[in-house]
Amino acid sequence: MNDPIEIILANPRGFCAGVERAIEIVERALTKYGPPIYVRHEIVHNKHVVESLRAKGAVFVDEIDEIPEGAVTIFSAHGVAEKVEIAARARDLPVIDATCPLVSKVHKEGQNQATKGRQVILIGHRGHPEVEGTQGRIPGGVLLVSAPDDVAKLEVADPDKLAYVTQTTLSVDETRSTIDALKARYPSIVGPDVKDICYATQNRQQAVRELSQNVDLLLVVGAKNSSNSNRLAELGGENGTPSYLIDDASMIEDTWLEGVRKVGLTAGASAPEELVQGVVARINELRGAIVRNHDGVEENVVFKLPRELADAEPASAVGE
Repeated sequence: MNDPIEIILANPRGFCAGVERAIEIVERALTKYGPPIYVRHEIVHNKHVVESLRAKGAVFVDEIDEIPEGAVTIFSAHGVAEKVEIAARARDLPVIDATCPLVSKVHKEGQNQATKGRQVILIGHRGHPEVEGTQGRIPGGVLLVSAPDDVAKLEVADPDKLAYVTQTTLSVDETRSTIDALKARYPSIVGPDVKDICYATQNRQQAVRELSQNVDLLLVVGAKNSSNSNRLAELGGENGTPSYLIDDASMIEDTWLEGVRKVGLTAGASAPEELVQGVVARINELRGAIVRNHDGVEENVVFKLPRELADAEPASAVGE
């Protein structure tokens, strides 16, 4: 008979303030305006969240032209390119912007540097919705780099007039080597303070670094298309700990738990806590479990809701 597994829950984990705000925007819009509410792209990168909102009356579309005339429209937490906003305005769609305030801050920083005549370099992952939105927000476009090796391939207009911004879901540690490479090649390049990197990404990665050194297995609850969730799983592997990114408890394989005494459990910034508790329940079912919390940073960040929804009832209050 195997001893129960000790599950250590990472802190912080799961929803960040930007994700909580985006989900609440959709839920309040549904209660204020009634379904259907149209959302361009997944509101956040998690199929469970998306399906839950779809069941309440949210309709997710790829492009603005799929939205009926006059329908309430929400932009996802990742932000959108200016052309998307223009397309919505041209059709007189009532838009509520759920872009994370930290993403909006990156847009403003890039725009500010462009107005000063600097060419902007964006550190991020090609094809990520946030990157596409940022690329389409900065006048003159941006040069995209994902790693230090990309810096050597850059062709810039004026090496003395450059600035950089970063995708928010990359941590300080992920961007540091690329920023160093940029500064080495372009000594006069300017960029934001490292504190402008997303606090949630940094905190979750730091928790995983600490946790993965003290467990036999790391499980990360999150979506395959979630940049920050993938990175959490990668970090565990870099510390030599077997690490798996899972959508939910159904993906756990019995063989992963063989010989395991301690499991570290965390969740990406778009993954709801109920999925984490589902994993705890599944491990308890398979082997028995003792659960304790890892001591980590306590987050108390809250972002304001858009003005048009401030008076709407939160979804949890409806029907109470």
